[in-house]
Amino acid sequence: MDTRRFLQTKMAGLAARMSRLARIDNAFVGLRPQDLPYAPSPEHFQVANQRLHKVEQRIRTRFAQLRHHWRDQPVQRTLIDMALVERELDRARRLFGMFYEVFAQRGTSFGPALSAHDAIAQDCYVAVREAAPRIFDGPLLKPVCYMEHGYSPATMRRGVALSRLLGEANPFPLIRIPWDRDQPWQSVFLHEVAHNLHADLGIWQENRQAVVRRVIGQLRDPFLATVYGRWHKEIFADLAAILLGGPAAAWGMADFLAHPAPRTMTYRPGGAHPTAYLRVYLLAEMMRRLGFTRDGTRLLRVWQTLYQRSGPNRIPPALVQSVPRLVPEVVDEIAFQTRRNLAQRALVDVIPFRRDDEEAIRDGAAALREGRSTGLPPRFVVSAAHYALESGRVRPTELAQRVTRELIALGRESAQAAAQAHGPARAGRLPPPGSTGSARPAMPSSSLSSSVRALAA
Repeated sequence: MDTRRFLQTKMAGLAARMSRLARIDNAFVGLRPQDLPYAPSPEHFQVANQRLHKVEQRIRTRFAQLRHHWRDQPVQRTLIDMALVERELDRARRLFGMFYEVFAQRGTSFGPALSAHDAIAQDCYVAVREAAPRIFDGPLLKPVCYMEHGYSPATMRRGVALSRLLGEANPFPLIRIPWDRDQPWQSVFLHEVAHNLHADLGIWQENRQAVVRRVIGQLRDPFLATVYGRWHKEIFADLAAILLGGPAAAWGMADFLAHPAPRTMTYRPGGAHPTAYLRVYLLAEMMRRLGFTRDGTRLLRVWQTLYQRSGPNRIPPALVQSVPRLVPEVVDEIAFQTRRNLAQRALVDVIPFRRDDEEAIRDGAAALREGRSTGLPPRFVVSAAHYALESGRVRPTELAQRVTRELIALGRESAQAAAQAHGPARAGRLPPPGSTGSARPAMPSSSLSSSVRALAA
């Protein structure tokens, strides 16, 4: 076999692989009729196929150039052109693999739990649209959840360029749930949804700049300004989770953050996540600002019993000493100050949470203990399930099954509302405001002039 024949054979192999990853659908990923209630919407498949088709077109363009020039150019140039085709094939392989892995999980025993979490994520967006109509630019595809290894949930937000996809943009939010965290009372899930809201609301940079200015203005300390500027996204997600789920979300986050003292009380230089010990002070302050002072006080008392500030720790003294001064300032800046991209409203205005919401959640917890439907929007069901679990009067497995069934039913109602508004092919979009009854009317949140000064001492 001579060199040209060798290259021709290699090129034939490339041609045979070109169209194998160009399309994905329910049947291709192995979803059976009984799995379809848990499947992503037809529009999610449509968007996935549009992205695959775009990459397929790039593959064909590269291959056409290769086939046209390979006989008349140096062999090294031909190998480079083949590598360019391979690069696009790799892009298609990665993109197809991501969609396949995410969609195919709906045909497993995790399908119902994933569908339930889809309903929670969608409802968080609905809550914002109900309180702030037209805040989002155009129609939005709902987030999709999937299972993967890892200690904590994570998210890949809409439009972000993913290194795992060789820079391809993510077409819709993907929220990762660890295999063992599929129970629907995980408050940390609301935190992950909040990351997506943060991005889709377009206030990342505006928030960071405001936090840095606030810290510099208060303490004139560049180190503290840099740290809180780096932490702003995680703090936003924590505070937004409380607005989405109430005090139960704060308790759930504290549960997630509670580890042996060496981990909880260690500062990680350059890390995006606030030191866990300090993070709970922010949660408590948010509850106090919303009027849930008793919950905030109780949380800090539990936290200070678990972790002694005077004991060994690996937190820079400046960070610890700044808690009484900076925690109220940072919470106020992120949650209670207006933003241009929110049309001169604050976070508490676009995700309102009121005392009667908390009362409804408590009633929902009682309903879950008694085996009744809660009548709550999905995001509040998470908190009701947390309280029901906390009561110790219902078995976790039974509670998870009960809540999952309710969330799936709510998700189905929302999908039907979206289909009626946009057509069946657009059922993957968020339903129009007022069509589901899942979100409560907006009302300005209370702003209490309290801080953590006494409890931080």
